[in-house]
Amino acid sequence: MDVRAAKPPLTPALTPVMGADEVNAYLMEVYPQLNTDYTEYRAVEVWPGGCRVRLTAGERHLRPGGTVSGPALFTLADIGGYVCALSHIGRKALAVTTNLNINFMRKAQAGDIDGVCRILKLGKALMVFDVAIVAGEAQEMVAHATGTYSIPPARK
Repeated sequence: MDVRAAKPPLTPALTPVMGADEVNAYLMEVYPQLNTDYTEYRAVEVWPGGCRVRLTAGERHLRPGGTVSGPALFTLADIGGYVCALSHIGRKALAVTTNLNINFMRKAQAGDIDGVCRILKLGKALMVFDVAIVAGEAQEMVAHATGTYSIPPARK
């Protein structure tokens, strides 16, 4: 499966309420520490039921041997879930990760690394998603993550 073209969501009835630029601006407002002094993690694209996030991995993301570190890839997966949630439920900064599992498959070199995210289920209280993390010229999958976000209840 070519993950670069993997946009069709499993739940096609979902409609984004925010685009990538709106989500990035909102993240700068409510979560500025994510990219303090840097802009390496960002939303690139949003579509019904999914999104693409990107890490521009540089020297500070590398572990010995020139491999992008696991924590940097884990953060990309988590940001992917957050962007999926925000782009589909709106400005609810208190949506939080309740679970995130990741499998590392091959090493990733510095450069652009994308997380192609899909919402598997969006309910009133929880959102379940997965992320294919791809890197390199061939866009090989370097990791795969699944997770759950808790959605804050509507205020009365």
